[in-house]
Amino acid sequence: MATLKEILTRRPISATIRLTVDAGAAKPGPPVGPALGQYKLNSMAFCKDFNARTQKFKAGTPMAVTITAFKDGTFDFMVKSPSVTWYLKQAAGIDLGSGRPGHVTASTLTLKHVYEIAKIKQSDPFCQYMPLESISCNYQDSLRKNLAEARTLLALLLYQIQIQAP
Repeated sequence: MATLKEILTRRPISATIRLTVDAGAAKPGPPVGPALGQYKLNSMAFCKDFNARTQKFKAGTPMAVTITAFKDGTFDFMVKSPSVTWYLKQAAGIDLGSGRPGHVTASTLTLKHVYEIAKIKQSDPFCQYMPLESISCNYQDSLRKNLAEARTLLALLLYQIQIQAP
């Protein structure tokens, strides 16, 4: 529970902005400039900070960023790793999915790919305390049950590697 001092010193939030920006390529132009400009935030300062934080990623990697704008004109932002869909496309080596989902297969993936994606996604703020097996099993279960992401990409999962339960 928050203390009285923490409650009294909280800065009032003006807005929460969600953007997808390529790693190392943030510019004060659209879409960053207009999104930050309407809340009177310094877009150049955001671009410098964002590019510095994402310099370790490959250029052109789409990064999800959540910007918290405060009423005093300051901001704070959190960068997440790319989406699972983007990783699935990269692992499959395709740019677009099939034109006929469920009928034509665009590519195939192995379970090893799922584990590699789970390792990368483990560094996300929401998954950092989850064990690797839990993350990869969640992805496998979601792919197995509804095939939402895999069916749109038409990436079939081949269970070539057996999961070793502890």
